[in-house]
Amino acid sequence: METLSSTLVCDPQIEILDEEKTSTESATDDRLADEKKTRRVLIAVVLVALALRLFVTLLPIGGDQMHIRQQGRVAEALLAGRGFGSPFRSNQISAIMPPVYPLIVAAFFKVFGVQTTASILAVHAFDSVLSALACIPVFLMARRSFGERVAWWAAWGWAFSPYGIYFAATWAWSTHLLLLCLCWLIVLAQQLEQSLRLGLWAGFGLLAGFAGLVEPSVLVIVPFLLALACRRLRVEKKCWLMPGLVACTVMAAAISPWIIRNAAVFHRFIPMRDNMGLELWLGNNGQSLHWTNDDLNPEHNARELAEYNTMGESAYMNYKMQQAEAYIGNHPAWYAWMCVRRTVYLWTGYWSFNRDYLAQEPMDLANIPFTTCLTLLALLGLVTAWRERPWECIRYAGVLFLFPFMYYFVHPGAYRMRPLDPIVGMLDCYAILALRNRIKIKAVRSASVQVSPAAVELPSAEEVMMD
Repeated sequence: METLSSTLVCDPQIEILDEEKTSTESATDDRLADEKKTRRVLIAVVLVALALRLFVTLLPIGGDQMHIRQQGRVAEALLAGRGFGSPFRSNQISAIMPPVYPLIVAAFFKVFGVQTTASILAVHAFDSVLSALACIPVFLMARRSFGERVAWWAAWGWAFSPYGIYFAATWAWSTHLLLLCLCWLIVLAQQLEQSLRLGLWAGFGLLAGFAGLVEPSVLVIVPFLLALACRRLRVEKKCWLMPGLVACTVMAAAISPWIIRNAAVFHRFIPMRDNMGLELWLGNNGQSLHWTNDDLNPEHNARELAEYNTMGESAYMNYKMQQAEAYIGNHPAWYAWMCVRRTVYLWTGYWSFNRDYLAQEPMDLANIPFTTCLTLLALLGLVTAWRERPWECIRYAGVLFLFPFMYYFVHPGAYRMRPLDPIVGMLDCYAILALRNRIKIKAVRSASVQVSPAAVELPSAEEVMMD
């Protein structure tokens, strides 16, 4: 018995197993400690981002900062018991605004008063919180795509983003909630590419449906993200059809109540919103000094508002669609050139150097070089990703291509590109770090040639990236 006991104690195999167990436990403890540290720092990033946005909210920046005009009117109609009303000065029932953000504004109006200083500041603070929270999915998607270092750069970059700070603090719109939803959609899509869990796919569909009720323009990228995830599962010879059907079914169920409501109220099928005719007319009516003609908008034109109220929303929108289609049909060359100009404007900020235009948009002179640099760096990031991580390049290039596609043909707006800012910023960070890595590698190679070509082992790109 004594011999057996001493044998068990001294058995080298048991000692090796004990060492492996200890090593595994130590590695697990290290990972947990790293995750805790990551969470603490990420919370700090969010708090810094929020502090910056709230600080700017209190500054007297914009003329419309202390008003919530169109979303506010829909919220007022909800509180008055009229349902989803018009964003214009009208008592009509409307399908112009999707439902989520007006409901949120209505909740703030209910608590703090309608269009009071307190309620408006509360809405801006809410938008600032949404914008700051986007640091979390930005970090997660960047870490999964490009590694830890790029993730921290991207998270801090979004915290200090001028666009993120300014628009969250001054623009009371659904843009900030849409931005957060888009970032989380990409994070979930990354997980779908390697998971068969139906609950995860259903969650993606539910979030996609919610995002569509925030702003329907985001729905254009959902089929792309689903197709990419299904394609990657198919390449790995995994089941993809059932998960894809689950995601699509849940998304359809999420948006169907709004579509049913619109069909019941207007007695026709309306795909999410009904203002395409007006939007197309505002950008395609012969006026090219500015990227849109607000003088024809019922928000600013009494005659147009009277027509809107007299004809009713459906008839008015159909009439505007006919006007826009007629002008485009009679001026195809003008329309093609305007589409090119819109594309350039959305990605560079440049529309015109005309004095009358710059009098309306005085910040363009500063915005043009800034936006152009961000776009060029993002393109460099995509090219670099194509060489090293092609799936990541395909995902982000697809999102950047599809999301603004409709605006090239209708009319652009500076705020329309804001949901893409975190993605552009992440690609910018990846491009900057990739350039930095190449410079380091060249420097090491140059030093190795001077010392001894055989004596120095060159680091890999990944090793330099983690430096």
